[in-house]
Amino acid sequence: MKIPSLVAVAATALLTLSACGSGDSSTAAQSPASQNGDGAAGPGVTETSLGKVLVDSQGMTLYMLSADRRDHSTCATECLQFWPAVSPGSLDPISPPTGDTATPDGTAVATVAGHPVYTFSLDHQPGDVNGDGVNEFGGIWHAVSPTGKPVTGAATSPSSSASAPSSSRGYAY
Repeated sequence: MKIPSLVAVAATALLTLSACGSGDSSTAAQSPASQNGDGAAGPGVTETSLGKVLVDSQGMTLYMLSADRRDHSTCATECLQFWPAVSPGSLDPISPPTGDTATPDGTAVATVAGHPVYTFSLDHQPGDVNGDGVNEFGGIWHAVSPTGKPVTGAATSPSSSASAPSSSRGYAY
């Protein structure tokens, strides 16, 4: 008679654990690294080697291209292969305001403070900032700060350099 009791206990434990894990996943993303300067959790913001940056709902760093202008994207088909446009409506609520525009090929792209935003295909984990400082597709790519402006300054990692990287990052177009 001990086996049915163990099964019942195991089933109860499993249901309890699954109920605990079925909550809003944004709570998990609000780790201590995702905090505003006042210590409060900030949706869409995470700490990286560059400092605080805006991220999409999956925690991937948002970038802006210096060649883009307010509500105007210059990133077309080839560019979008490496710098996917962030879909409008996919960003967690953030300040500055978000909106949307379109790329030259008609792809919808979210904007932050009016500037089109993208992720980088060579960022593999949340918090990666591999695209910051890349000089490609007519401009310099910058991570987006919580104010909606480009992050400026060198990364704090020992491998960073003061000069902006060129297109010799090991990927071909």
